[in-house]
Amino acid sequence: MKKIFVMILAALLCVSAIACTATASTAKEQIVFATSADYPPFEFIVLDENGQQQYVGIDVSVATAIADDLGKEMVVLNMDFDSLMAALQKGDADYVLAAVENTEERRDAADFSDPYYTDLPPMILVKADQANSYTDLTSFAGKSVGAQTGTTKADIVTNTLEGANLVALTLVTDLVNQLVYDKVDAIVLDGAVALQFAQSNPDLAVADISLGEAYPYCVAVQKGDPKNLLPSINATIAKLIAEDQIAAFSAAADELSDQAIE
Repeated sequence: MKKIFVMILAALLCVSAIACTATASTAKEQIVFATSADYPPFEFIVLDENGQQQYVGIDVSVATAIADDLGKEMVVLNMDFDSLMAALQKGDADYVLAAVENTEERRDAADFSDPYYTDLPPMILVKADQANSYTDLTSFAGKSVGAQTGTTKADIVTNTLEGANLVALTLVTDLVNQLVYDKVDAIVLDGAVALQFAQSNPDLAVADISLGEAYPYCVAVQKGDPKNLLPSINATIAKLIAEDQIAAFSAAADELSDQAIE
């Protein structure tokens, strides 16, 4: 009886091992996409029909296409914008999409893909009832002007809006609240983002002031691309552009932007 029991147990263990092996072989390898999901229409959070949080936006759609083409399961790592490059350098994330511009300073910390999107030029968001009082760049001298920490928009406040006092915060939603409740006089945002907030809040408006040209957005990977992700990422970007999918992602994100919860 003991021998029979041992034989049965061995057979069960063998079946279990085969099942585990089969499960492991069918599971997709994960890839980590880092972003800062407070920036509609590029990356933001909405509630689905079951009340569960869902990441959506132009960048999320592009990141998903990249993961699909790599044959990997995408995991979203949401954090403050100014922590993204550090997470990439430490290996906590495999790639970053967060309306990231390919600047000289950032090229010291990461490698970048081909551009996948070029936004409208940066814009200045102000209270609607005060918009006419801002006529040129000198109008902001002595004013408190907000921008997201670690962005080129913060550089604009410091270097272009002469005499303005920079208020740097990590979350764009906090910046918008500061403007709504008169804690700052204006905030500088990427053009599409400024228009989204102006559209969803009648108390806000975009000042009629030019801040120059926009930088294109790119996907960031670890310096040196040790995982050799860029060839596949660039192929995905080329396909999305050729098939006009970026425009479709943008339209879908615009539809959802007023549902952003963060």
